[in-house]
Amino acid sequence: MGSSLFFIYALPSSADGSAAQTRWARPLLIGAAMLLAVAALLGIAAQSSLLAGSVGEGLKGETLTAVVSSMALGKAAVARAVFAGLAVLGLLALKPGRPAWIVAASLGVLATASLAWMGHGGATEGALGGLHLASDILHALAAAIWIGALAAFFGLLTAPSAAAQPALHHALHGFSGIGSALVAVLVFTGLINSWILVGPDHLAGLFTMPYGQLLSVKLVLFVAMLGLAAANRFRHTPAFGRVLAAQEPPDRALGALHRSVAYETALGLVVLGLVAAFGTLPPPAAG
Repeated sequence: MGSSLFFIYALPSSADGSAAQTRWARPLLIGAAMLLAVAALLGIAAQSSLLAGSVGEGLKGETLTAVVSSMALGKAAVARAVFAGLAVLGLLALKPGRPAWIVAASLGVLATASLAWMGHGGATEGALGGLHLASDILHALAAAIWIGALAAFFGLLTAPSAAAQPALHHALHGFSGIGSALVAVLVFTGLINSWILVGPDHLAGLFTMPYGQLLSVKLVLFVAMLGLAAANRFRHTPAFGRVLAAQEPPDRALGALHRSVAYETALGLVVLGLVAAFGTLPPPAAG
């Protein structure tokens, strides 16, 4: 989702610097969609096995059917696999270009939103249930846009042609405002989720619990990602722009950007891993 949206809002629709001119853009999206479809189906099998008590019992038709038909997370996983599969078909049927990116982005939005039913937001009941679910959806969408843009930047920064470098600089500069909005959404929705899952009564002892410890590590890594993003915006991108304006060799500036984006992407993947880990733990408010 995030990468296909990036191809639409940050890059030219055609000619030099467009995603359609790269060899990796469509394979990246197809590979991501295929991985998502497989992961969604494996998630159903894993959940079914957990409920049944064994892999053999969990993979029986009646058990799988029960998970899909009676549990919100099962229905969400099936929907996610369908959206991902349709994205693969659309990307294979269409030539690389804006129509293909729009199809992938639209289906990606639906697939990303469905992740909210896999976590605590989909299980919250009562008056806060709707708020928590909406907050989880926005949180997942903002994170996907950020991570997807990083994946696209990583591809663009790998030996870009001289003709594509101005478009790359424009994309780096233009993403600054979008990145700030994404951070605001992530912080706001994160505060809502933390208030619901942790609650004010558990703040004092939060970091003595496994959930709170993993959450604290996530926050530290998130701040580190913000630091790298700020370095890109205020240091590396302006330096790249000056090199282009002076028509000097851009290798050093591109190398600094490439390393920074690589570090930021790696931290983002670790954050996703932490979210997957503490998403399986009971939140403090549940106790």
